Amino acid sequence: MEPDIRTRYEVPRTAEFLRAGGYTRVALQFPDEMLKDAAAVARALRQELASGGGGVRVFVMADTAYNSCCVDEVGASHIDAQCVVHYGHACMSPTSNLPAFFVFGKAPLDVHACARSMLECSRKSNKRILVLYGLEYAYALVDLRRTFEEACKSDSCNPEVQYADVLCSVMSPSSSTTEKSDGHGDLSVNSDLAALNNRCSIECSSSTHKYSLGGVTWNISVQEKMEDYLIFWIGQDNSAFANIVLTFNQCEIVRYDAIENQLSTDVSHLMKVLRRRYYLVEKAKDANIVGILVGTLGVAGYLHIIEQMKELIKAAGKKSYTLVMGRPNSAKLANFPECEVFVYVSCAQTALLDSKDFLAPVITPFEAVLAFSRGREWTGEYLLDFKDLITSEKQEVASATEEARFSFIKGAYMEDSHAEEDMEQSETSLALAEVTEKALSIQNQNSDAILYQGGAISSIDYLKARSYRGLTGEYEGPTPDSVLVGRTGRAAGYNDEKTQSAR
Repeated sequence: MEPDIRTRYEVPRTAEFLRAGGYTRVALQFPDEMLKDAAAVARALRQELASGGGGVRVFVMADTAYNSCCVDEVGASHIDAQCVVHYGHACMSPTSNLPAFFVFGKAPLDVHACARSMLECSRKSNKRILVLYGLEYAYALVDLRRTFEEACKSDSCNPEVQYADVLCSVMSPSSSTTEKSDGHGDLSVNSDLAALNNRCSIECSSSTHKYSLGGVTWNISVQEKMEDYLIFWIGQDNSAFANIVLTFNQCEIVRYDAIENQLSTDVSHLMKVLRRRYYLVEKAKDANIVGILVGTLGVAGYLHIIEQMKELIKAAGKKSYTLVMGRPNSAKLANFPECEVFVYVSCAQTALLDSKDFLAPVITPFEAVLAFSRGREWTGEYLLDFKDLITSEKQEVASATEEARFSFIKGAYMEDSHAEEDMEQSETSLALAEVTEKALSIQNQNSDAILYQGGAISSIDYLKARSYRGLTGEYEGPTPDSVLVGRTGRAAGYNDEKTQSAR
């Protein structure tokens, strides 16, 4: 068992990285499916490090603060770790403060069956083949390429196949995305913001387009488009595959299931997801109160996109509230019924949060840009990585004289409210109380309903429109009766009862 652990979890290579960096406090991050091997991996790594001098303390992190695909810098900071070794599936989002070393694992892959499937696709399609894969299959890429070339020679064919490369296995915190704050806690956008944009999914040079998505990277000529390629995905139908399908929704895509050893060309279920996302965009346009869910505290640039979302929502004449609650679920979000839509800021592979069971829809930052930018139309392009949206441009405040907007959800023309023009909220409690008294109280047509949603432009208005506002000092009911003296004694026989139970 121990030799298999050393090979599968790349213990010697990990120890070499730790020695080269001189790290003495190391956090090992495991997903749930690999947690059973955590103790054996930590023991093997300690033994490997002891042979080179020792002095390294290793800590195992199991329950991540947000998503297991991201480097958990919050958990690592609790033990004052100097770096994180991340095991298993990774989204490869850039870190903010700590260096990270990635061990993707080695999922079993039948390279001969996979090569035959690739050859079958090349016969049916006249397009070039672009091979993308889950990072857990990166170790088998050399054998797959050699096996496919041998199969092509025996079949007397020469299809054009391009293989994506692994982006990196070692990541250092991005100096260009370090967030700085002044004494008042406001975010000051880094002047070198262009350096962050260079890490986006598409980079252009004079002769090639460079794509980076899900931890893999590839180049195509400037004369070519992604629609000219047949994408051959090796891996499971997971969040990484959904990211590929939604981003390149105009491309022909096939998936090779490494577990079942079979091809799948049906991606209609993900196309349905894309149509539902467009519905959520239309629904978000009618919202007045927006909650910004912080789904990461480690991905570089998350503070920039949060500030950008605040400016975007404010420019659209809506009210925003920033919420930090760890992993969101329906019970947590139900505590904020005044929010009519939530914007989820997280890594690209966890951005699509299924909100069918939630009281309010949850959208991505890209969908928020579509919903809250007046006149913006969806062209079919879909972005999941919020780094592609970061900009240093200021949002223009919508004019109150703009014409009404047609709502596809309500089937009528609507005018967007401008809360900032209606009232200026002060930070003092006295001004807040005055605004509460002057807030418009909208009567609910359903007397049995407890909550009212859809007319408030802030949480104060929403609270004012509720039939139950919690325990307050103000009592508007009838005058209470005078205080009466209660009964004394035990329940078996009170003192004022004529007959008491026998003792």
